[in-house]
Parts: sequence; C-alpha cells; structure tokens
Amino acid sequence: MRGATRPRTGAGGGAGAGRLTGVDAVRGLAVLGMFAVHVGPGAQPDGAGYLVVAADGRAPALFTLLAGFSLALAGRGSRPSPAPAGGPLRRHRPLLIRCAFLASLGLLLAALWPGFLVILTFFAVYFLVAEPFTRLSTPVLTAVAGASVVAGPVLSFVLGPVFGYGRSGRGAVPEPAGLTSWEGLGRTLCELLLTGAYPVATYFPYVLVGLAAGRLCDLRERRSALRLAGWGAAAAAAGYGGAWLSAHLLGGRDRLLAVIAARHPEAAGAADPVRAVLDGQFGAIPSTSWDWLLVADPYSQTPLETLGNAGVGCALIGLFVLAAQHRAGVRLLAPLAALGAMALSAYVGHALVLAGPAHGAASWTALGVFAAVSTAAAWGWQRAWAGSPLRRGPLEHVLRVASQGRAG
Repeated sequence: MRGATRPRTGAGGGAGAGRLTGVDAVRGLAVLGMFAVHVGPGAQPDGAGYLVVAADGRAPALFTLLAGFSLALAGRGSRPSPAPAGGPLRRHRPLLIRCAFLASLGLLLAALWPGFLVILTFFAVYFLVAEPFTRLSTPVLTAVAGASVVAGPVLSFVLGPVFGYGRSGRGAVPEPAGLTSWEGLGRTLCELLLTGAYPVATYFPYVLVGLAAGRLCDLRERRSALRLAGWGAAAAAAGYGGAWLSAHLLGGRDRLLAVIAARHPEAAGAADPVRAVLDGQFGAIPSTSWDWLLVADPYSQTPLETLGNAGVGCALIGLFVLAAQHRAGVRLLAPLAALGAMALSAYVGHALVLAGPAHGAASWTALGVFAAVSTAAAWGWQRAWAGSPLRRGPLEHVLRVASQGRAG
C-alpha cells in the first residue's frame, strides 16, 4: 500500500534497518487484518471472533496511517523537504504517475468486482492531497493533524445532508462507469472527498497523524519508539474510553435509540440498531444527531474512533520498532515484514482471487489459507529476488520504475 519504498539492509544493518523492519511488520499485520475482514467469519465478539472484531475498521485505518508515516520516513527528518527544481509538472511527475497508477488499479478492481470496497483510488487522492502538507513545519503540521481528527468527521456530518446523504447511502467506491459523463465525474469526486467508503474528509486525518508522528518520533532512538507506543496507547484509551463513557454513563446510546426510532425505522428492529445504521454509512457519520459523533464503532469515522484507531496504529509502530531493534525480534517479525513490504501486490492479488475462484469465501479456513499462502509467497519472493530491485514486490517495482524512471 505504500507509494514508495526504500532499500533496506539486513538484520544487522543497525537502527535504521530495525525501524524499517518494524514499520513493514505493522503493515504486514494490517494486510492480515484486511484478510480477516474480507475472508474471515463475521466479526462476532466471542472467543476467536475477537480477532476479527479487532481488525474490523482498524485495518484500513492502519494502512492509511502508515501511508503518512512512510511519507515522513521518506522525508528524512523533521524539516519539510525543499521544493524540487523545474516546472510544476516536472517537479510533481513522480507523484502524478504514482497516483495515476494507484487510481487505475483501483478502478480496475472495482470493475472486476462490483461492491468490493477498493481503497486504492482513495489512496491516490490521499497522496495528492498530502503533498503540500509535507512542506509544513513540524509544529504547524502537528496542530493541523490534531485539528483534522475533529474537523474531518464534523465536516462529513454537516455536509452529508447537503448532498442528500443525511441518513444513509454513503459508502460507494469510484468505478470506471462513473468517468463516462459529467454527472458521473461529479459523483465520483464527491465519493472521493466526502461520501465514499474511505473519503478524504474522514480518512485523510490518519495520513496527517501518521505524517506528524513520523516527524515527531525518530524511531532510530529507543526512547522515541517507547514514547510513540505510550502516546498511542493513551490516545486509544481516550478514544474508545470516551465513546464508552458517552454511550453507557452519559446516556448517548439511549438518545441514539430514540433517534433511530424516529429517523431510521428500517434499523429499529435489528439486534443492534446502532450498528445497523452505521453499516450503511461506511466512511461517514449519519447526520441525524450530534450524538453519532460520540460513538467509536468500526467504520463510524467519528473523532473518537479516529483518535482510537490512530492510537492503536501508533502504539503498534512503536512496539514493533522496539522489537526489531534486536536480532531475535527481526527474525520473529521477518515474515510479517516481507508481507508488509509487498502490501500493494498482496492487496491486488487477494482482490483478484476473491473476484474469481474464492468469491464469497468467509471462514476460518479461508482466512488461514489466505494468510499462510500470502506470507509464504512474500517471504519466498524476497528471498528469491534478494539483492534485486524486484525484492520489493512485482507491483511495487513497476510503480517505482514508472514513477522514477529507473529500476535501481
């Protein structure tokens, strides 16, 4: 899922190698979480089902957070990078090619499997929108990232009714058919920015938080990794804990049930009416009550869920980087890191399989097969192509060559 990759040394390559191994391992964990949501059994809070519950909603959030974090790593330091020489098109050519490549892949997958919530087209927009933010100073970027966690969801809440999506209907993904008319282009733009499954309004804050976290914490230092893990744990507790307090101690759930009875009658008879309403609002917040902004259910994309998900992501990065500072940790994380380094290839590969021979798969067996085969394939690929630019993965290599014009 990364836009760019950087060469890494072996396990003994020092703190820098450990940092990249840890970050790739977190990305590999996000890939497994994506598999759990797409091919695992339903997210039931019972026994092993908690593994799927843990992945539900957090996998795409983690991917998006890591996109921002990787941009910070590519920036090499806490200072904003200077503008490249040349005209605007020349300066931004690699970025534009990268985004066009991701968008094309996303549209292709959406066409092959209608109804699949493909995130790649949204990622193309994230990278475009992120470019000016990479040039902000670290204090300003941090302030903007913090504000976006609240401002993005509130914007979604306020503007939903303006576009006719106050109660339901959000959660679509761009498809090629939407690019054949002016009306379709307008609808596609609206999906990308506000009403789609992973819109800029509610998912781009993860990019900003990841970018700020990567600037603030130099993970080559053990203290920075510990600090990031601690900050992340505190943010997760604040986000999820705040939602629990609002729902159970401050009467938020009772008020939402009253709103559902009045404004969402189709969900009133569900086992969990709140969950039933949110299931029709992927990437957005229903605009029928301000109390919706105080929940933290998967895919609700409220300020509290965004804070909690971002906290989990930062905590995982800090902990995995700490583990990768030791040879034993590097060896333990190596399979996950190999999968994470090839996240784009793994994502596209699993989507193609699900669109064809494994369409409709949803069981622990399917999840085990996808996880085992993908991890083994990534591990084998990196060993087979060690020392070659192809070690990053086939699609990653094509993306790098297309955007940078070289294979090395």
